[in-house]
Amino acid sequence: MTADTNADYPLHWDGRGRTAATPYAEHVRDMIEQLLFTSPGERVMRPDFGSNLLQLVFAPSSGELAAATQALVQASLQQWLGNVIDVSTVDVRSGDGVLEVSVQYVIRRTGELESATFTRELP
Repeated sequence: MTADTNADYPLHWDGRGRTAATPYAEHVRDMIEQLLFTSPGERVMRPDFGSNLLQLVFAPSSGELAAATQALVQASLQQWLGNVIDVSTVDVRSGDGVLEVSVQYVIRRTGELESATFTRELP
């Protein structure tokens, strides 16, 4: 791997039998996805890592809950990835058994404005 590439997520091997690599912007997107869909307590060495996003989607839907969820996601991104990204906007939607999170952010290292949407089917 070169200085501009990082291990791809999820971890897998490339065609040469080496750890698959991904460009930095994609690595940042992968880090955001991991943070959003990891619940606190899942990581042994970092029990406070993650967001409570997946637990909040089971609460009764309301405008207040939507605002609280967006604030929670933004705070988690700021806490864990604030040295990597500057979050511009966060939009969380839940419906029809699908959770959708859209994040617009600036990668601090490059100054690039990026946006990503993450979806998960709800049980």
